[in-house]
Amino acid sequence: FHLFFVQVDRDHFMDEFFEQVEEIRVCIDKLSEDVEQVKKQHSAILAAPNPDEKTKQELEDLTADIKKTANKVRSKLKAIEQSIEQEEGLNRSSADLRIRKTQHSTLSRKFVEVMTEYNTTQSKYRDRCKDRIQRQLEITGRTTTNEELEDMLESGKLAIFTDDIKMDSQIDKQALNEIETRHTEIIKLENSIRELHDMFVDMAMLVESQGEMIDRIEYNVEHSVDFVERAVSDTKKAVKYQSQARKKKLMIIVCCTILGVVLASTIGGYLGF
Repeated sequence: FHLFFVQVDRDHFMDEFFEQVEEIRVCIDKLSEDVEQVKKQHSAILAAPNPDEKTKQELEDLTADIKKTANKVRSKLKAIEQSIEQEEGLNRSSADLRIRKTQHSTLSRKFVEVMTEYNTTQSKYRDRCKDRIQRQLEITGRTTTNEELEDMLESGKLAIFTDDIKMDSQIDKQALNEIETRHTEIIKLENSIRELHDMFVDMAMLVESQGEMIDRIEYNVEHSVDFVERAVSDTKKAVKYQSQARKKKLMIIVCCTILGVVLASTIGGYLGF
């Protein structure tokens, strides 16, 4: 009875674990969809010299949503990691533990892939905003090197380049307006990247450390599959041979029975005579 309850408890634990896995997978899929939406919003904002507030707000909402979902995934993966480390500390080794390790590593890798794509998307958007600022400065007659522009963006001192822009024409006004708009977008962007930086580095290091372990697990799984396939094949052969042996045995019994009947009839007839 004790073993029965232990098995039931273990099955319940693994059911809960797979529910967690599914929840994390859904969150990662949502992150991936949100990243694609961010790309579309970036294109829409860059296409307009003065993007409307609705589009900018939608981008901010998406950014906040990605941050919230990413933190949720990170928290759940951390909890699974701690549970695995706890069992390893007790020198426990089981098929369930190996399954949990594999699932955790697979989800961690997928999570980092999505967040890497998001980071790349943000970096590209920053570069495109910077290019637009440089182009608008050139329109106003202010030429800057890439290094000067980077210094300005890092310091946040936009006025260094814009104070001496003359507002004589509508073109200059539009150029200045777009410079300020792109600069604001870059500030928001860098804040977003900074907020996610520590989490990204943490998860990337985790996945890197798991690389060798994943390769080893995959190797063991492949060989286990080969072993199981061979075992099934051997079992089928054994069943086939056993079936043939039973048929032969049955034929011998039938032959012996017929022979016995014939002998009995012959002996009976002889005695009757």
